[in-house]
Amino acid sequence: MPLILTDDQLMIRDSADGFFNSEAPVAQHRALRDAADPVGFNRDVWAKMAEMGFTGVLVPEAHGGADMGHVAAGIIMEAMGKNLSAAPMLSTAVLGATALKHGTPEQQAKYLPLIAQGAHLLALAADEAARHKPAHIATTATPSGNGFKLNGSKGFVLDGAAADTLIVAARTSGDTNDSAGITLFLVNPKADGVKIDRRSMVDSRGTARVTLNDVQVDGADVLGSVGEGHAILEKVLDAGRACLAAEMLGLSGTAFTMTVDYLKQREQFGQKIGSFQALQHRAAHLFCEVELARSATLKALQALDEGSDRAPMYVSLAKAKAGEVAILATNEGVQMHGGIGMTDEYDIGFFMKRARAAQETFGDAAFHSDRIARTLGY
Repeated sequence: MPLILTDDQLMIRDSADGFFNSEAPVAQHRALRDAADPVGFNRDVWAKMAEMGFTGVLVPEAHGGADMGHVAAGIIMEAMGKNLSAAPMLSTAVLGATALKHGTPEQQAKYLPLIAQGAHLLALAADEAARHKPAHIATTATPSGNGFKLNGSKGFVLDGAAADTLIVAARTSGDTNDSAGITLFLVNPKADGVKIDRRSMVDSRGTARVTLNDVQVDGADVLGSVGEGHAILEKVLDAGRACLAAEMLGLSGTAFTMTVDYLKQREQFGQKIGSFQALQHRAAHLFCEVELARSATLKALQALDEGSDRAPMYVSLAKAKAGEVAILATNEGVQMHGGIGMTDEYDIGFFMKRARAAQETFGDAAFHSDRIARTLGY
């Protein structure tokens, strides 16, 4: 498939760009940060995103969604990255919707329409290690009555403090690092034994640490089959990784544009600093890197839509490349702005902070380089 957007996808891009430019610009990010908002996003904007059909981008039409696919979801995430727009798009509309596609008909009928309506928030509670390691699950699920009791703790749960339902990965069999024996559960965050501690990341986005102490869940709360949750978890994470790559692509593009604009305005030694050949070379190199990340990200999203067996490898390539480029773009932006780049007078510093958090989420470049090597048999 050509690495270009279709006419319909171009229309989605124009619509998303216009929406987030007006409804959730960088100024809103500043306001949320300064207010130390406990939710971390604007619920009115989330409701408007639902009206636009963004929240149902991966929800089947049979459940009230738009079912536009991963490329469309990536386009929306890229537009959010351009403006540092904060919303539970990744946690609910991407991770949550993807996970529920593997649920029972009853679970799908209950949750998917609410996701499309923007009326229900979900959060994936999977990571436990200091760094992303999805097979490292020590949280236990032991048989109890007609269900299970969950015990353990989860860190780095995106939008965990705002979620109406948690998707918890727990171990029903096997050792801590086994991929087999992992089961996914739908858990009410207000259930007895659930403790949620909200944490704020360097980019002011909300995460949470979730502690589970003898939390009772029913058999009907199992998402997928008992002991076979790792395969579902990887598909959910790959959707999130590809969309995160798209978000980082958006913030990289904006960081590049802001930096070039500054080079055209700032004067030193009686001339615009953009006329200095050394800075021109750095800007040209950055442009090429952003375009490489764009190609890798689009290929990953297309592979997910096609159901390609090579999709995991393309996703890891995109996540690794987009993460490296986001760091490069924001580093170069701050450096070429000079010391003022780290002050609140300019927005470039906010993009750097978001890039740092996003590239670590669901695996950094080292994690995904290793994953690609293992996929290729090294």
